[in-house]
Amino acid sequence: CNLTLMFSLVQAIAAAEAGAYLISPFVGRILDWYKAAHKRDYTPQEDPGVKSVQDIYNYYKKFGYNTIVMGASFRNVGEITELAGCDYLTISPNLLEDLFNSTDAVPQKLNPAGAASLEIKKREYLNNEADFRFDFNEEAMGVEKLREGISKFAADAVTLKQLLAQKIQ
Repeated sequence: CNLTLMFSLVQAIAAAEAGAYLISPFVGRILDWYKAAHKRDYTPQEDPGVKSVQDIYNYYKKFGYNTIVMGASFRNVGEITELAGCDYLTISPNLLEDLFNSTDAVPQKLNPAGAASLEIKKREYLNNEADFRFDFNEEAMGVEKLREGISKFAADAVTLKQLLAQKIQ
């Protein structure tokens, strides 16, 4: 299964503990939220969406989780190159073309060996819903983006149901 609407390390840890095969953190949507909330731009190196995926990747590799990290929803090439070495990246055709046409080097930024040497605190959420809820709710962006995503999925489900009902009648 691919878990989407992934906006925080807290969610990612719970997903890995539950045995998720693949998660898709939305790099660009995280960046969009921070730009709107803080009224500023971010370089690729300080991009909050990039930092989120880096944190998730490093946590998974440090603690031996097999869940695949697939960064998604990129806004620019810099986000992609900052995540070179991530398990998977889903990249739009226009950004793939930009990468293809670029002569810039793309050094590997993420790797399991590098993650193994990092000082990262192990957290556990699968059997501790109270800690999960507390830690997740400490991240306004994650809470807001998850709520927004679920609301959009629910609205799309209603629209789909209406379309299908029209086709059946």
